[in-house]
Amino acid sequence: MDLGKLKELLENVKTGRCEITEALGILKQLPTENLEFACLDHHRHLRTGFPEVVYGENKSSAQIAEILARMLAQGGVALATRVGPEKAAEVTARLAGLVYHEEARMLVGNQRPADGGIGRGLILVISAGTSDIPVAEEARITATSLGHKVERLYDVGVAGIHRLLAGRELIEQATVLIVVAGMEGALPSVVGGLVDKPVIAVPTSIGYGTGFGGIAALLGMLNSCAPGVAVVNIDNGFGAGCMAAAIDRA
Repeated sequence: MDLGKLKELLENVKTGRCEITEALGILKQLPTENLEFACLDHHRHLRTGFPEVVYGENKSSAQIAEILARMLAQGGVALATRVGPEKAAEVTARLAGLVYHEEARMLVGNQRPADGGIGRGLILVISAGTSDIPVAEEARITATSLGHKVERLYDVGVAGIHRLLAGRELIEQATVLIVVAGMEGALPSVVGGLVDKPVIAVPTSIGYGTGFGGIAALLGMLNSCAPGVAVVNIDNGFGAGCMAAAIDRA
């Protein structure tokens, strides 16, 4: 749908020739924008509540920059994940209006304010160890960029459970919790046994040989005895951030 057709549709709604529900149905089917190397879905947010996000791994800096430029022009949130520092520097040199979060390896533009009434509470991101923080930060930056209020509680794993319990007041304030852990992946079960809120468990690839690159943590989380614990893929902080945003959405 081009601008002229969109104006025509809005005018029809204004004059009563088109019902609002009918117009919404049309808007949900808005077309994509075709580039030589990508087909952008600018109106994914309208359909799903989430914008299209650029997966930066194996994309060139030029490709990422062009995609993000088109997304920024639409006025919505522009996100790119798995972007290393060197590639991020090349993208930001080409394109203004982006913030790079190095630990999360994310580029963000048009970030939504956390006080915009999008969320109904607080998303809390918890990491078991310092080595899990990059994945935890990917989750935090994702949810924050989508306009949600997010707090963090890092390096509070089961090897020193008193550190987790010291943050009990913050834990109890959360609407939904993202718990990131490698090794044996025990922390989400512990948190799940303390709260009456949804817990999103994120296994990381942190660990020694028999951790099998996060598979041990993943299986441990999938076999959690604590009710209310759901699990995303290994190192998938982005997916956890989106799920938490969906749960917290007002």
